Amino acid sequence: MTTVTSQTSVSSDVKQLSEPLLRLSVEQYHQMIAAGILDKNDRIELLEGLLILKMAKNPPHRAATKLARTSFEAIVPQGWYVDTQEPITLENSEPEPDIAIVRGETRDYLDRHPGSGDVALVMEISDSTLERDRTLKKRLYARAEIPVYWVLNLPERQLEVYTQPNPLGENPTYQQRQDFQESDRVEVAIAGEAIDAIAVRDLLP
Repeated sequence: MTTVTSQTSVSSDVKQLSEPLLRLSVEQYHQMIAAGILDKNDRIELLEGLLILKMAKNPPHRAATKLARTSFEAIVPQGWYVDTQEPITLENSEPEPDIAIVRGETRDYLDRHPGSGDVALVMEISDSTLERDRTLKKRLYARAEIPVYWVLNLPERQLEVYTQPNPLGENPTYQQRQDFQESDRVEVAIAGEAIDAIAVRDLLP
């Protein structure tokens, strides 16, 4: 396990754009979905008000998502459940994290998506999306004060755990990062309470 000081970074996919951008609110995004302008076949997410194309998932990504869900479902306590690639509604974003541990049960969210206060942990499976997950996704999850953010780094076969969100300033971030290698076990905390540990090798395809 390695502890890394987290550094603020502006996502390159937004920083390099010089032309004025039209940013959508979450409400406008929902209206586009309700009107049929966007549907489930449109592989996009609303991130910081922008419609961002989601990367296609390769077989290792699919396998890692399933492995992670299975690992979490074996340990989450009553009163929480595991969601996979489903929306969570934040202030100016509606990402679809590969894994989210959500308070309550699925039927609690029939008229809305879970919000930041409903989510204990989010996880992204990262291969071609590693840069985005370490910058843009990290920033918006920190801004929402989601307590724990995991990045399963497939190219380097390690797990990056980000904690202590600081939502302030132009570039919110997590103040602590710890890297766990394939031979490590990582503690899972929900609502500030450690519930169990998961072996990193059990998450990797």
